[in-house]
Amino acid sequence: MRYFELVDDMRIMDRWEFDSPLDKEGQEIWHGQFSRGTPLEVRTPASVPLYSPGRALDYTTTALGIPVVHARVKEVFERLQIQEQVQFFPTAIAGQSDSYFLVNVLQVVRCIDDARCEAVFYYTEEDEEPERVGEYRNVRGLRIDPSQVGDRHIFRPWGWQLAIIVSERVKESLDVAGITGARFRDV
Repeated sequence: MRYFELVDDMRIMDRWEFDSPLDKEGQEIWHGQFSRGTPLEVRTPASVPLYSPGRALDYTTTALGIPVVHARVKEVFERLQIQEQVQFFPTAIAGQSDSYFLVNVLQVVRCIDDARCEAVFYYTEEDEEPERVGEYRNVRGLRIDPSQVGDRHIFRPWGWQLAIIVSERVKESLDVAGITGARFRDV
């Protein structure tokens, strides 16, 4: 099985861009909770303000990396019967009558293959963040060890939870569905 990093395709011209999502009281939803790999409770309905209007996409991330997806992406996960690996929270987007969702990936897997990555950097004592010493500070050319993944089809790699990794099965299903905005990097 091959795996891919799922990224927002910033090469698309005239695309929309999002600001940080807001809860129903208009308070910013803290982005960090979406990268922990744990279930969340988000006060809905949430909304995602447009930072820059433009072409609507099926897959986009907010300014701080929270995935926002069209209902068609949610339907792909349901067809693949892997919806238990993610949470979908309904969200409103100005000017859109279609259904969109914030996505919380529920799995974090210790799978980064340091030796195969282009470069990995760790926090050290000189970084003055003692609680982070030994954690990844940066990962370039991300590569994972597929033998560590098990039966997961969407997850974040432990220590570099900015990334979202999907299986080849998910990638192909999103491609066949014609999902816009998603780009895939082999890991």
